[in-house]
Amino acid sequence: MTHYVEGMGNPFYSSALAAANRGWMVFPLRPGAKQPALHGEQRCLRTGDCCDGHAKWEQRATDNPLQLERAWAHGAEYNVGIATGPSGLVVVDLDVPKDNTKSGMPDGMATFQALCERAGQPVPSTYTVRTASGGWHLYFTAPAGVRLGNTAGKLAPLIDTRAWGGYVVGAGSITPAGWYEVIDMTPVAVLPEWLLGLLQPEAPREAGPLRLPSVSGSRAAQAALERECAVVSGAPDKQRNTTLNRCAFKVGRFVAWGDIPRHEVEEAFQAVGEARGLTAAECRATIRSALDCSIRKARPRDAA
Repeated sequence: MTHYVEGMGNPFYSSALAAANRGWMVFPLRPGAKQPALHGEQRCLRTGDCCDGHAKWEQRATDNPLQLERAWAHGAEYNVGIATGPSGLVVVDLDVPKDNTKSGMPDGMATFQALCERAGQPVPSTYTVRTASGGWHLYFTAPAGVRLGNTAGKLAPLIDTRAWGGYVVGAGSITPAGWYEVIDMTPVAVLPEWLLGLLQPEAPREAGPLRLPSVSGSRAAQAALERECAVVSGAPDKQRNTTLNRCAFKVGRFVAWGDIPRHEVEEAFQAVGEARGLTAAECRATIRSALDCSIRKARPRDAA
């Protein structure tokens, strides 16, 4: 690995070079902020890095010392952005609860430690940066041949990850909330296999025909039930339970009007909810709550 001589008497530039010395791909962020300090597509002159078309921060990140010198000479107080994907990194971002969240909520580190314990694994030892907000960035090397994307809350609340398509604010950067400081200089570890397994994207499911239990309600009620079950079937992973609740609530008025038996509605939503990946217990609780609320609030048919 080539090592660059730090210079210019500029701590931000030195931090950028220190990251580049590790083989990481770096680009400038706005002074005191976390947004890229690069021109947008509308202002692009199609020259230099953009001669073949506008290049975004992930394409323009570099470990070239001359390019970094030019960038930080232009804006001496630029913060340091590290493009995680091109750098071969997966960074686990452990956040802290915001001021307006419920008191007593565990922070990302505590949640991550619990996640490790449940997996029967030690908390990994690796290069770690303390963020300006008081959270932590755990750096890992992505396994060879693996291309992971970013995640938000996939592992647990207050735990995000940055890989291809993402970047992190590097050590030495400063924002109004504070600065980013290396608190563990341990060499960057390879992403543990058990974490890799949790971060791998789900295999696509083959979309089969929607099959619902035969129902005996009115034509309008049957049509509403089929329509809302189809909505649940196509709901995004993170919105499955919320969608099930909303759709069951919509059909509840037909139960209140006597157009369709409640048990048939429950069976239909139970089947589609479980097929979508929710547990049987989750489905039962959500459907029961939604129908109870809908029936209680249902207006007379002539007023609906």
